[in-house]
Amino acid sequence: MNVLFCSSEANPFAASGGLGDVAGSLPKALVEQGIDCRVIMPLYGDLRFREELCYLTNFTVPVGWRNQYCGLFSCVKDGVTFYFLDNEYYFKRSGLYGFYDDGERFAFFSRAILETLFYLEFVPDVLHTNDWQTALVPVYLNLYYRHLDKFRNIKTVFTIHNIQYQGKYGLEILQDTCGISYQDAHLVEYDGCANFMKGAIECCDKISTVSPSYANEILDPWFSHGLDELLRQRQYKLCGILNGIDVDSYNPETDPNIAANYTVKTVEKGKTLCKQALQEEFGLDMDDSPVMAMVTRLVGHKGVDLVCSAAQGLLDQGIQLVILGNGEYGYEAFFSELAAKHPGRVGVYIGFVPPMARRIYAGADMFLMPSKSEPCGLAQMVACRYGTIPVVRETGGLRDSIHDSGDGKGNGFTFSQYNAHDLYQTCCRAADGYKNKKGWMTLVRRAMECDFSWNASAKQYVQMYQQVVELW
Repeated sequence: MNVLFCSSEANPFAASGGLGDVAGSLPKALVEQGIDCRVIMPLYGDLRFREELCYLTNFTVPVGWRNQYCGLFSCVKDGVTFYFLDNEYYFKRSGLYGFYDDGERFAFFSRAILETLFYLEFVPDVLHTNDWQTALVPVYLNLYYRHLDKFRNIKTVFTIHNIQYQGKYGLEILQDTCGISYQDAHLVEYDGCANFMKGAIECCDKISTVSPSYANEILDPWFSHGLDELLRQRQYKLCGILNGIDVDSYNPETDPNIAANYTVKTVEKGKTLCKQALQEEFGLDMDDSPVMAMVTRLVGHKGVDLVCSAAQGLLDQGIQLVILGNGEYGYEAFFSELAAKHPGRVGVYIGFVPPMARRIYAGADMFLMPSKSEPCGLAQMVACRYGTIPVVRETGGLRDSIHDSGDGKGNGFTFSQYNAHDLYQTCCRAADGYKNKKGWMTLVRRAMECDFSWNASAKQYVQMYQQVVELW
């Protein structure tokens, strides 16, 4: 089976979040399952490994009333073929998103994906599109390509990684920029605007999300950001498959970024050394206090407001806090001020440094994720891989991957209601558990033995592709 994985980002070339991690690791797992899975993405100006790209050809792409140049490059990485679509006007910029013309940029990219198939011998059975940036691919396929022999049997899967970002624009963008006529506007029109994600939900053959719980949650107005009614109408298309992580990359036994490498058998000594290095790096007191860490965007839906409310109480319980991230100014200022008021107890770095994140995963005792919503989350899986016990709110993929250890079988500590009191009580439970050294190390080893590799998830994707291909 042939699958073309369409993504606006992919590791190790260019990534800004979880989509990049998925697009960089899931195709590799699918190839190992016998699927010829290839990835197509934009050729950004600051793309990594640019010197390894091979030029294939160039062609023009319809963008509304005009045609735009598109160059096609390729590269093979970890057994996966990557295709890169080049247009310097749209993509030779610093950063991936956040530009005034993002709607036009990714309308071009979506149309260019389909035009690329004219110049490849590779014919996909499934076009796997992801988030709003490639949501117009199923729309364009049905409107302008389905009648052609090469495209007649191609099926489409659309994965929602985060329903909050839908690609919403004024209706005036449709004809001039997207090339979608007024008579076809109903495919993408929703709630008075052009909604790219709505178009994919209407036109694709299958909708997936990044965890089973999130697939259920987005049917609820609380989580859906306005699309719940449409999704309930299309629920027969919907399924959820839990993401995995790249266990070769996130491996405490071989990770060169951490102070000491370790395995499940040597975790007690290894984590002690990593914790000491982390305390030294962040200027924390070199004692046996439990270190609770967050590596996150400092924004509201990550539950940062709960942490702000509970922070003083956690410090009073003897917990040391380590925060790595950036985002809203108010949260950045709060944690910077907290660190200044409590030297030796709070360490904060405003920004994101990947090697530092690895050192935090390895050196902390607990990892905090009190998210208001979390479609899947990868950090809690990485934390388990490094023997750092997650403390999470039961939502989305956090509910599916982390289970409370109160019954002696779980791999973390969880709470259900979104409030600071429950967060505080759960953190106190974790701190109390840490005092029982023998029991804590049993929990650490149990967390490290959890299988969050892509193996099981990739098999589910293969089954989904087979179901889609069998559709008329």
